Amino acid sequence: MPVVESLKELVSHSPSAEASINMIPVVLASVLIASAFGCGTPPVEPLTFRVVNGEDAKPHSWPWQISLQYERDGEWRHTCGGSLIAANWVMTAAHCINTALSYRVFVGKHNLVEEEVGSKAILPEKIIVHEKWNPIFVAFGNDIALIKLSESVTLSDHVHLACIPAAGTVLSNLYPCYITGWGRLYTGGPIADKLQQALMPVADHATCSQPDWWGIALRTTMVCAGGDGIVAGCNGDSGGPLNCKNSEDVWEVHGIASFVSGLGCNYKKKPTVFTRVSAFNDWIDQAMMNN
Repeated sequence: MPVVESLKELVSHSPSAEASINMIPVVLASVLIASAFGCGTPPVEPLTFRVVNGEDAKPHSWPWQISLQYERDGEWRHTCGGSLIAANWVMTAAHCINTALSYRVFVGKHNLVEEEVGSKAILPEKIIVHEKWNPIFVAFGNDIALIKLSESVTLSDHVHLACIPAAGTVLSNLYPCYITGWGRLYTGGPIADKLQQALMPVADHATCSQPDWWGIALRTTMVCAGGDGIVAGCNGDSGGPLNCKNSEDVWEVHGIASFVSGLGCNYKKKPTVFTRVSAFNDWIDQAMMNN
């Protein structure tokens, strides 16, 4: 199952190495910004039975999932995932952004190699990378970026907004979440044509910061999921969401896929590490309000 890049690959693909929402004139919590449009309740309910490994997602059952693509030699190529959090805002990982490249955001996609009704490619108006992101030291955290789209999306059965959890929310150990993306199906393998999903329970901070897990590399602004050596993220799903359903039956994006072990995508006790979204609510609010 896809989603993410190793620490080594993140450094090598980092920036240094290599339409419109009417803003209300008060500071709103980011969760309320998304909720004003309706979020986290996909018209097509995802398949959520427990699978051992990844599988094709039901088409358009994760309608906030986007494909971030870059242009090279006249061809657009998928590079990362992301989440649509407002009508013209996408949340992704900072390490996905290279200032030397041109990007587009594809909304409403399921199969990357087919033309699909309801899908649309939109160019960015502005890309905002967290000011404390350090591509040389990925484990310092702050692996988050926002993309302001040049036009608002039209919400539909294929395009829907993600919910952001309330500030400070921390999930319990083994909380069931789903990772989604088009990344490599296994270490060194091909990227997926169809959107993939996999059940990846949370490994809480006490577990994931153990010496034989991620140790001191894990910060409290991160969240781990997986670690069983079977299901993990891989190249190409970086920036994509960790989707977790709350007590009110609403899906929230709790994580932004950040990194996996340099030993491989599916390595025991080295779960996929995500930027913990609920640690960045204020930053998201301010970036959206100021831009």
